[in-house]
Amino acid sequence: MIRDNCLSPIGVQHIDKLTFTTDATLIRRLLDQTEEFRQLMLEESGFPSQDYFDLTYELHRIKIEGTYIEQENLFDLKSSLTTISDILLFFKKSDPQKFPNLISLASEIFVDKMIVRNIEGIIDDKGNIKNNASAKLAEIRKSLSKEQASVDRKMRKAMSEAKRAGWTKDDTEVTIREGRPVIPVAAAHKRAIKGLIHDESATGQTVYIEPVEVFEIHNKIRELESAERREIINILKNFSGFVRPEIPNLIEAYKFLGLIDFIRAKASFALKINALKPKIADQPLARWNEAIHPLLYLSHKKQNRPVVPLNIQLDNKRRILVISGPNAGGKSVCLTTVGLLQYMLQCGLLIPVKDDSIAGVFKNLFIDIGDEQSLENDLSTYSSHLLNMKHFVNHSDANTLFLIDEFGTGTEPQLGGAIAESVLEKLNSNKAFGVVTTHYSNLKLMSKEGNGIVNGAMLFDTKAMQPLFSLKIGKPGSSFAFEIARKIGFPKDVLKNAEKKTGKKQLDFDEQLQQLDIERKELEKKRVEVSVADNFLSEMIDKYEKLSKDMKLKKEEIIEKARQEALEIVDSSNKLIENTIKEIRETQANKEKTKKLRQKLEKEKDRIVEKIEPEKRFKTGKQKNRSEVNKNKVKVTRPIAVGDVVNLKEQGVTAEVISIKGSDVILSFNSITLKTTLDRIEKSNKIKTLQKPASGRNRYSGITEHINKKMANFKLQIDVRGKRGEEALDIVKQYIDDAILVNIGEVRILHGKGYGTLRSLIHDYLNTIPEIKSFKDEHIERGGHGITVVVFK
Repeated sequence: MIRDNCLSPIGVQHIDKLTFTTDATLIRRLLDQTEEFRQLMLEESGFPSQDYFDLTYELHRIKIEGTYIEQENLFDLKSSLTTISDILLFFKKSDPQKFPNLISLASEIFVDKMIVRNIEGIIDDKGNIKNNASAKLAEIRKSLSKEQASVDRKMRKAMSEAKRAGWTKDDTEVTIREGRPVIPVAAAHKRAIKGLIHDESATGQTVYIEPVEVFEIHNKIRELESAERREIINILKNFSGFVRPEIPNLIEAYKFLGLIDFIRAKASFALKINALKPKIADQPLARWNEAIHPLLYLSHKKQNRPVVPLNIQLDNKRRILVISGPNAGGKSVCLTTVGLLQYMLQCGLLIPVKDDSIAGVFKNLFIDIGDEQSLENDLSTYSSHLLNMKHFVNHSDANTLFLIDEFGTGTEPQLGGAIAESVLEKLNSNKAFGVVTTHYSNLKLMSKEGNGIVNGAMLFDTKAMQPLFSLKIGKPGSSFAFEIARKIGFPKDVLKNAEKKTGKKQLDFDEQLQQLDIERKELEKKRVEVSVADNFLSEMIDKYEKLSKDMKLKKEEIIEKARQEALEIVDSSNKLIENTIKEIRETQANKEKTKKLRQKLEKEKDRIVEKIEPEKRFKTGKQKNRSEVNKNKVKVTRPIAVGDVVNLKEQGVTAEVISIKGSDVILSFNSITLKTTLDRIEKSNKIKTLQKPASGRNRYSGITEHINKKMANFKLQIDVRGKRGEEALDIVKQYIDDAILVNIGEVRILHGKGYGTLRSLIHDYLNTIPEIKSFKDEHIERGGHGITVVVFK
């Protein structure tokens, strides 16, 4: 498939030499070259992609003195050298940071521009030798044209005479025989025209005569054509002599062209299979995310079918993966995906995995897939498997990757399972890496914490009774043999008898596997819920600490301000009292004057009280006295209780507490109720003067009740994980509308991380809402970009 993308034979030669290597440095260089060309094909345009001719053989041939390049090869030489020069110019103009490896290849190549210029002086755009390629050639061709024109004139004259004399028919034209122009003449008149007979018709009634005067001219033309050929050869020899010193450089240039064609073919194939370069580790391992079998991808692409990607992890803690699950569930595809991608990687090919994947390098790849029975060598299926296992056990080490399909099958199950278990133990003790597929329960039970062996299950939809082709690492899979048999309508009595023969122990084992899978899904769901709750709690703690700090600072400011005001009040009061006493003494305690002074003191006292009281006092038509003021003052030292007037911190709204349940509080203001938490409110110093609503319903009562209900049930966080894009967006739109309606200051949208698609959709929508002040990702410790925090104006 890669070969089909090549443009030249020399590129195909590189493909044919493609081979497995264990040199990590070489693998990195090959992958870097291909990845750079893949990026070039995606981002750049105008890269030369035609006239990839291979002139290496012709250049080697003309190394010998006296030889010359053939005319048709001269045209290919010109075209291909132009392509090479254009490629070198392309990389010369490119950013060295983008294509360092490709630019490095081009930097070692040199092509003398005079070669192409000399060729352009010899041949035209169609590959024909130009008349002015040499002075002698120009003279020869001028003579040729003159003589050929003379032949044409004489032939026309001879034909006209033959027609007038009746020697040939009126509709007869000059024809060619043996490369010469002749006149068809009736056999009866063949002696009427002097000339040479070149041919006659099958019936003998017509002869073809070349007139004698034309014959002489043709002989002269033949001589001129020979001279022309000799001069062309002389021109080609001179050119070959000019090129001969440059042949080593030209051969290197064509090697470069073939290498570029080879890299280009690999990059083209990588684009077809969505392949890229993973991170390369110096030790043997495989941490692949979303790996895909390339041939399966191409096959499904033609049918518009998706391919379920695989997540593979083989490292020092989990070296051997034992895959189990139903038949036709994808076990063998998973196995061959690992083998094929690792082989491709170590051949220098990009592989279809996610860009955050990590791949290592293995020294040995041991594969046992399929049936290798041989009548010629007297080998049964199981014997061939045993020979492979013998080789694996004797030659595996910590740099080996082994792949075994249907491990242990081919013989009596109990004995085959025992041998398979022993082989796997030996491979594990050799520290080898591997992937095996099996249905044997004893192999599934080998996985233990820290022993290097891990189970993997191909998932199965127990409701639809069909495989999901998805690999789940960490638990064994059930074969679902009885379930599949029931689905296809297998006879019930036969199945019932089979269940008895199988034994309750084996059936219980499969049922436990299925139950474990269900429990795992429930635990995962609970884990997500706990994580969300933990994130929310962390957010609340952070907010509480911030508010506590702000309140402490505010309290210190208020106390300091109150202290200053108190000093001012005391100072002004002392002055007023002193002045009053002084005036009383001066007027010798006149009653009228004393009364006025007392009234002045009372007014000053009322002014001071009003200055101290921070909130408005409602008037009922009479001036409140000092005792009423003291009676209505709010005590701010006790905890918030039902009936208190409080401030909503984020909205700046004053409301009355009508219910408290734990940390949840229901508030009422302007006939609207709002549900919030204790940490979001603070006690107000305002006097409680809230009136009971008037009886009966006004024209806005229905709207008010609707808003009350929304506020009472509004949640400050919404979860849209697992929803499809449009469905999630509709939910978010309704949620944002409700938040704006009930005047909420800040909300959180839990959309999860995944591929970021849902997050992008939601962010695009939030950008269109003018009531939103800002939005951002949650703190990394509380969910990061899996949660968006929205702040309203």
